[in-house]
Amino acid sequence: MQGLVAAPHALASQAGLATLKRGGNALDAAIAAATTVAVVYPHMNGVGGDSFWLIFDGQRRTLHALNAAGRSAAAADLDTYRARFGAAIPERGGAAALTVPGVVSGWWEAHVMSRDMLGSPIGWSALFEDAISCARDGFPPSPGQRRETTDADDLFGAAAPAELRPALWRIYHPALLARERFVQADLGATLEELARGGIDTFYRGALGRRIALGAAAAGSPLTVEDLAAHRAEWVEPLRVAYRNGEAASLPPPTQGFAALAILSMLEGFDIGSLPEADYVHLVVEATKLAFEDRDRYLTDPTFERVPVEHCLDPARLAEGRRRISRRAARQARGAALEGDTIAIVAADAAGNAVSVIQSLYWEFGSGVIAGDTGILLQNRGAFFSLDPSHPNRLAPRKQTAHTLIPSMYLVNGRPHLVYGTMGGEGQPQTQAALVTRSLDRGLGPQAAVEAPRWLYGRTWGDETRALRLEARFGNDVSESLRSRGHDVEIVEDWSDLMGHAQLIRIDPDGLRGGSDPRADGAALGTAPRP
Repeated sequence: MQGLVAAPHALASQAGLATLKRGGNALDAAIAAATTVAVVYPHMNGVGGDSFWLIFDGQRRTLHALNAAGRSAAAADLDTYRARFGAAIPERGGAAALTVPGVVSGWWEAHVMSRDMLGSPIGWSALFEDAISCARDGFPPSPGQRRETTDADDLFGAAAPAELRPALWRIYHPALLARERFVQADLGATLEELARGGIDTFYRGALGRRIALGAAAAGSPLTVEDLAAHRAEWVEPLRVAYRNGEAASLPPPTQGFAALAILSMLEGFDIGSLPEADYVHLVVEATKLAFEDRDRYLTDPTFERVPVEHCLDPARLAEGRRRISRRAARQARGAALEGDTIAIVAADAAGNAVSVIQSLYWEFGSGVIAGDTGILLQNRGAFFSLDPSHPNRLAPRKQTAHTLIPSMYLVNGRPHLVYGTMGGEGQPQTQAALVTRSLDRGLGPQAAVEAPRWLYGRTWGDETRALRLEARFGNDVSESLRSRGHDVEIVEDWSDLMGHAQLIRIDPDGLRGGSDPRADGAALGTAPRP
């Protein structure tokens, strides 16, 4: 089938492209890319993480959202964690590995949809072929893997926790990246088992029991019962009007409503005619207002109501728009959502489109490898608050607040832009940049992805609330923003802080894609793009 797939590692894009060439659809391509990127980008995501999906069924013209995030262990009790750790959950180790890995359930539900609704001929096991080959036979480490591994000093430096070192260092130590091929033999065997046995072996079978035993040995509260209770959940996407169409994203526990609120507030400005400094200033100011609601309310909606309708009320957002000054920066406070993540987008000639994001939270997650499975367990649960009054406070069988927001922009009910990015706090900001640069400022997909980016607020553990700008903006832009009261910091020309974005634009005459040069990926299609 004709189509296009973009991912942050070229081997993942190639796996998706190969699946399209075998007759698979965009959803098959996204799954094959997702299983492969879980191997070739181990610092950013993996089998032990979570995922969220936004899927458009081209035949039925319906949009579907899938929450494949795990809940906390039944034994992950707030009072117990407060007594053990005080004010905050440790970011590494077994105590941080307190949520069920949800990513495999996302792959499975997406596969079932592709098979049953889209009539795909691609079987479950075929979706793992490239991933298994890369894990078993190895692959050349990418510049991004080398860079991020070397920078993970708390895992691989002298102060790394002694209990994590033997298993983690045996597979992922930076010294191993000097080899021509990076091999993950245990993970390869696990993927083979998963390809043969399907979802049940992971959550309710022999593999699940080994995962639970390995987690428990590292001090995680996860049990076989927690894994067996897990189910991915189909949810209703959120939508807001923007220009001549609508932007769509995921509901809570993700921060999708904040990303949509930013666009809604920008709706009232002539974004296309603004000088670059004015443009960045307005998006940052809208971001601050949207983050106030996100930080006040975001949590698992099955535990506490998240007033999304209130946050996205057009009259309320219009009032927020009026509070934005074109000349002065607003002082803002709030918590930060962090996370290293990957985004994959795919589309095909039948009108199907997919945006998926999967993550381990921090680079290498908790640092815990579950026994002999080769699976790195996420530390997403470390974002739970131990403050009893906080909406995102820890509780048993609860989903924590999530950064992951796969998104689309639709015109006349069909996708026009399919996009996603890594970057925690930066995800809503980069998404706003992709949409406005595509629709308002006339950039093509690759140009929109490559354009200089900014990041307001804390991420990756930084305490700063500065506005960081890639140096390519130039002095005129940075000085103009400083003059309005922004605490501007200049970072390198192509900064990992800005996330790794992927974008597909669907036009009547074909598909065009962009893949972020800040990562190691590619946008690949089955036919030459116009």
